[in-house]
Amino acid sequence: MSNAQRRPVVLLRPVPGDTVIHRLWAGTKLITVLALAVLLMFYPGWLPIALVTLLVTAAVVLAKIPRGALPSIPGWLWLIVLLGGVTAAFAGGTPIVDLAGIELELGGLLKFLRITAVSIVLLGLGALVSWTTNVAEIAPAVSTLGRPLRILKLPVDDWAVTLALALRAFPMLMDEFSVLYAARRLRPRLRAQTRRERRKQWIAEVIDLLAAAVTVALRRADEMGDAITARGGAGQIAAAPARPGVADYVVLAVVTVVCGAAGYLEAASFLGTT
Repeated sequence: MSNAQRRPVVLLRPVPGDTVIHRLWAGTKLITVLALAVLLMFYPGWLPIALVTLLVTAAVVLAKIPRGALPSIPGWLWLIVLLGGVTAAFAGGTPIVDLAGIELELGGLLKFLRITAVSIVLLGLGALVSWTTNVAEIAPAVSTLGRPLRILKLPVDDWAVTLALALRAFPMLMDEFSVLYAARRLRPRLRAQTRRERRKQWIAEVIDLLAAAVTVALRRADEMGDAITARGGAGQIAAAPARPGVADYVVLAVVTVVCGAAGYLEAASFLGTT
C-alpha cells in the first residue's frame, strides 16, 4: 500500500452515529477506561486480556465503528514488533518446549506477546472512547467526577477546562502542522554539496518550521480565546448538564463484574500455583 493510500490515525474526532455507545455519558467511558487499565496493570494475564478484548470488541460492534476508521499499520512497525519478539525470545524461561530434541524456552517471548497484547487492547479502548465521544462532553464529565476533590479546595473546574481546551486544540494543531509540513516540502531548496552544508540546511529548516508552528499555535490560541469570551467565558465549558442514565449503570455493572471475575480468577490461579 502506497503512502497516498494509507489511512491516517484519526483520533479525538467522533465517528458519526447514534448508537448506545455514542449515547453513554462521557464519565462512564472514563471510569471504564480507568477500571480496565488498572485491571490490566495489576493482572496482566491472558484471561483478563481475553475478557477485556471481548468487552472492547462487543463495544466496537455495538458502536458500529467502520473498518475505515482503523489506521493503516506501516511496515516498519511490524518490523519493530518482530525484532522485539526475537530479542525477547533470547531471555528464555519457562515454559520449555521440546521440539525434535531441541529445548526451546518460550518464557521471554510469551511475556513480550502479553505486553504487546495489553498495549493493543488499551490503545483500542482509548480509540473507541475517542470515536464515540464528543470532545465537548469530556470537560463536564471530568468536573462531575472530580466533585469530591473540591472538598480539598482543588481547582477541578480549571483542570476540566484545561483538558477540554487541550483536546479541542490537538486535532486543529495537527492539521495546521500537516499544512506547514506540506508547504515546506513544496519550497524550492538549493542542493547542498557537502555534509556540513546539508546539516546547516536541515537545522535552518527545523528552526523555520518550529517558528511557524509557534506562530500558528499562538494565532489559534488567540482565536479560541475570543470565541470562549464571546460564549460566556471558560466556566461554560465545564458547565454543560450531563448525568448517567440507565445504560450507564448497566455498563458500569458489566465492567465491575468483568474486573471482579478476572481479578478473582487470576488470584485463584496464582494461589493455586504457589
